[in-house]
Amino acid sequence: MGATLTYLGHSTFVGQSGGGKTFYIDPWLEGNPRCPEDHTSPQKADLIALTHGHFDHIAAVMDVYGQGGCPVAGPYELVNLIAQNEGFAEEHAGAMGKGGTVDFGGIGVTLTHAMHSSSYNDPGVYAGEPAGLVMTFEDGKRVYHAGDTAVFGDMKIIGELYQPDLCLLPIGSRFTMDPREAALAVELLGASRVVPIHHSTFPPLTGTPEQFAEEVAARGLSPEITVMEPGESISV
Repeated sequence: MGATLTYLGHSTFVGQSGGGKTFYIDPWLEGNPRCPEDHTSPQKADLIALTHGHFDHIAAVMDVYGQGGCPVAGPYELVNLIAQNEGFAEEHAGAMGKGGTVDFGGIGVTLTHAMHSSSYNDPGVYAGEPAGLVMTFEDGKRVYHAGDTAVFGDMKIIGELYQPDLCLLPIGSRFTMDPREAALAVELLGASRVVPIHHSTFPPLTGTPEQFAEEVAARGLSPEITVMEPGESISV
């Protein structure tokens, strides 16, 4: 088994790899209106992976890190800003650029392109380019977390190069893809399994999983779409 991922609402996941590693993706726990109460207290992790610097993707980084320390992987500027401002060990600063893959104790992390923005703290310090994540687990299974993004043509390259076994795609609109754009992303990626994310958190996020499923079907596509409620888990 590649990994089991538990959805914590919005874009946050906590997971266990087949090799026994605990990881977080874009941790937002306390203050996340969709995070289950029994997950607001962070677990000790072996890896934290970040897509960009907005509060709803990094608010709990130091809460998780404080449980015992672990690598923090993500865009170069963002990881270094957090390290400088919050203070964590130099050897845990997994600053990266797009395209390369870094092994973190058996879990490979690759940053991909994303069309969004990225800032850190208030009033908002530039935090480098936003990214998506491809995580490769010990047995070769891959998960693509698109981060916050609009659809873009090079998603076809992501699909061709990495052939993710599971795609986590934002659908909420306003700040990310809407359901129609996300359906095109499914086509470009050649995705066979999809979980819609970044929806239903705030009123401005108007895109719904039902709309997404309709738009996917309208394209003649038939991936397995899993609409996850916070606290539910999925395996890859």
